[in-house]
Formats: sequence, C-alpha cells, structure tokens
Amino acid sequence: MTLFDRPPVGMNLARTAKIVAQAFDAAMVEAGGTLPVWVTLLSVKSKELANQRELAGMIGIQGATLTHHLNAMEAQGLLTRRRDPQNRRVHQVELTEAGEAMFEKLRLAAIAFDKRLRAGIPDEKLAEFAEVLSALRGNVGD
Repeated sequence: MTLFDRPPVGMNLARTAKIVAQAFDAAMVEAGGTLPVWVTLLSVKSKELANQRELAGMIGIQGATLTHHLNAMEAQGLLTRRRDPQNRRVHQVELTEAGEAMFEKLRLAAIAFDKRLRAGIPDEKLAEFAEVLSALRGNVGD
C-alpha cells in the first residue's frame, strides 16, 4: 500500500479540523460572539480570577493578540482588567454582568453545536474516537 491509496490521516484530520472549526466559529457568530470571544470568556469563567499571561497560555495565543481581544471585549463591556495589587505588572481579568450574559449565550450555542456534531454517532464510537485523537497527539509528542 502506498501513501496515495487513501488520504493520509494527518491530511484528513487537518481538513476535518478546519471545517469543524469554521462551522463552530459560524455558530459563535450567529449567537453574537466569535470563537476568540468564546474561548476568552470560557477561560476567564473557568478560573475565578485570571491574569493576562495565564489567560494567553490557556487560550494558546501570544500576549499581544490577547491584548487586542481583551481591549475589544473591555470596550464592549464584557470584562474588566485591573492591576494586581501584589504585582503591578500583572492585570487581573474578570467578567462583567454583560460578560456573564454573553458567556451563557455562547455556552448554549456551544452545547447546541456539540449536539449537532455528535448527531448519529454512538457514544462508544465517540469514546473510541477520543482515544484515537489522544494517541495521535501522543504520536506527535504532545
């Protein structure tokens, strides 16, 4: 069997990941947000109080990109930032009431998207798929 008898796993996975990510982003936009807004709100919400450096690490983006997103979200009234009294170079990030409301709206959209994505796939196949994804990550060193 040669490499061209069927699409390589990596190529198929990358294509599928791109299509699913685009569809998920579209679901977030339809709900009034974006994927970066959702990931930021989720990261802040999952940790009662997060500083910007930790937040960038959780999201997997550079500090400058995060600052751009946080500036926009702060201007929209979704979050607040304040300097940490223990370390003035660190900003603490918290959701506002509007941020909490947006989080809930996007959470419901994410749940609906996940339900749509899983439609027709038995739980045991999803569990096996999760194991395969874990093995693929392990094979590339993560």
